[in-house]
Amino acid sequence: MAAEHKYFLTLNNINPNIKKMEYPLCGLFEARIAELEREIKNGVKKPFTEIIKPDTGDCHAIGQSPITFIRQVMSIVLYPPLLDDPKFPDDAKQRARVILNACRGGSIGSYTDATGIEIIRKHAAEFIEKRDGIPCNWEDVTLCGGAADGIKKILKLFIKETNGKRAGVMIPIPQYYFYSVTLDEFGLHKIRYYLDESQKWSVNIEEMQRSIDKAKEICIPKVLVIINPGNPTGQVLTRKNIEEIIQFAYKENLYILADEVHQNNIYSENSKFYSFKKVMTEMGKPYADMELSSFMSCSKGYSGECGFRAGFSETLNMCPEVKAVFHKASSPMLCSATGQACLEPLVCPPESGEPSYELFIKEKKDILDSLKSQAKLLVDTLNKFEGISCNEVQGAMYAFPQIKFSLRAIEAAKEQNQSPDKFYATEVLENTGIYIAPGEGFGQVPRTYHFCVTTLLPVNKMKIMLKNLEVFHKEFMDRYR
Repeated sequence: MAAEHKYFLTLNNINPNIKKMEYPLCGLFEARIAELEREIKNGVKKPFTEIIKPDTGDCHAIGQSPITFIRQVMSIVLYPPLLDDPKFPDDAKQRARVILNACRGGSIGSYTDATGIEIIRKHAAEFIEKRDGIPCNWEDVTLCGGAADGIKKILKLFIKETNGKRAGVMIPIPQYYFYSVTLDEFGLHKIRYYLDESQKWSVNIEEMQRSIDKAKEICIPKVLVIINPGNPTGQVLTRKNIEEIIQFAYKENLYILADEVHQNNIYSENSKFYSFKKVMTEMGKPYADMELSSFMSCSKGYSGECGFRAGFSETLNMCPEVKAVFHKASSPMLCSATGQACLEPLVCPPESGEPSYELFIKEKKDILDSLKSQAKLLVDTLNKFEGISCNEVQGAMYAFPQIKFSLRAIEAAKEQNQSPDKFYATEVLENTGIYIAPGEGFGQVPRTYHFCVTTLLPVNKMKIMLKNLEVFHKEFMDRYR
């Protein structure tokens, strides 16, 4: 008889960090959502006809149209004979030629250097310089496979114990759960600091101090993560708040990691995006000499090109010897040129007088105006619901409303061995086909409950979603009075 099969890899011998990784709560819903979609397809009667998932930041998946100029450039670099096609504008062809001439063998199918295509890095530096009004050295710019890839490469530099203590990374709560998962994977200690919901999700320096003082007992704090505009909270930090954060990071000797991928998504008339680089530099010494890595992506903003997985980072004031090691560590992973090509039309868009300019500006404005109106509709409507309060979405693509539950609802959730927000989200899904992500998966102040919903749904679909949610919400609140 054949010997009984025994697994080589078991839970007892795999990387313990992988086992500790926090599984995003939304992932627990995916199986049920897939099951419901199959049931609808097979004719099983439900109180809804489709699943609506207003929790994702995948712009095009929810219905956002691509920018024509970006897709024209990408089409040409993927199929160069289109350079001779009169239907494509000259400025799109010019951008495509720049990319192809910089590729090895003149083909987008070739590898690039680990730091990215040089000419696109230079254009990204020009983009940053124009944005901030401050010089940018292109050699400080690195192209990456989406902002997440760039962030992970920086965080890897901090994986080192000191006197038996792990390095600690400060992350905002509520948080984009990518950070929790990555820190678990790398064995870095999570230092959670709560954003101030009562002050439009601003960063409270006293709370940061409380958080870091407590963490010093068990780790060595080394990195401060800031997400601005906020994900999933939708705030845009004021310049004064940014200055306070920089002063705090200087006092505590922290490396600043600025996640600024939503910098084009500003909706509030009273809000303005300031990059950490700009504020830090204009504050002068000693702050201008602080170490900083900031990140931008083509997945958000008005382009929404998530599928190309492209982004870039700017790293300032890094020790030259560390910088050399950083690039050396990236060298074995030769980069794909396709995503980088998508960055070129983003950092070098059509200029006034070029044939694509007017259409580009119109499409960009239409998308951002639509996102602004969708954000206002979402917040205004949710604030009319009993027991729900939602801060203004000043920027980014998400709202994080708070919901107050009755004691009966909380007890019903306990009976199901669920948190109240997960219980509510489950009930919403089963009764309306709408998936809202429970706040538990993002972190929240104890004994407060939230859910995350995106502002990306087109207005007509958002109105339908909100109407169905309102009907359910009234019934839910009545049921558990």
